[in-house]
Amino acid sequence: MSDAPATRLSLLVRLCDARDDGAWSQFVELYAPLVFGFARKHGLQDADAADLTQDVLQAVSGGIRRLDYDPRRGSFRGWLFTVVRNKLRNFLAAQKRPGRGTGDTDAQHRLQELPAREEDQTAWWDQEYEQRVFAWAAEQARGAFSDSTWRAFWQTAVEGQTGPAVAKTLGMTVAAVYLAKGRVMARLKEIIRATLDESI
Repeated sequence: MSDAPATRLSLLVRLCDARDDGAWSQFVELYAPLVFGFARKHGLQDADAADLTQDVLQAVSGGIRRLDYDPRRGSFRGWLFTVVRNKLRNFLAAQKRPGRGTGDTDAQHRLQELPAREEDQTAWWDQEYEQRVFAWAAEQARGAFSDSTWRAFWQTAVEGQTGPAVAKTLGMTVAAVYLAKGRVMARLKEIIRATLDESI
């Protein structure tokens, strides 16, 4: 059974249509927590992190139609990370201007004293991105599976328990546990590929 063309379009393609409220809602649900977390990790208070998140979302909204996305030249994740870093850099520079309140001075001093290396930032961003995408896809898929199938998947794939231990706990065969894990993983990959043109 093939999906209708509208459901196969990736989120990036759908974002080019400013009228696609569903795409923008999905984008915000998926990426806003990631951007907010990055800002908080770099010492911004909640209000400032929320402002930075809004700035990033506005920049994406303004730039997405001009984005000539070619996965061979780099990932969307990388492009978004560049936008986030630039917005953070601009925000911190604005805070340093004379006559401007700095908010939490301790956080500002820590930022100045401990500049994060770009490799560390990139590694953090990639790890958080993958975790956020996984969590989002899991939220989308959860309702499609019985409780026992979901628990078998979660306990083996996320909690790292062995198949035999989970089978015993859930009253399933070991084969059924691994089948459940495989079914859920396949669905998660399908959701991510269909929405983001990526895989986990």
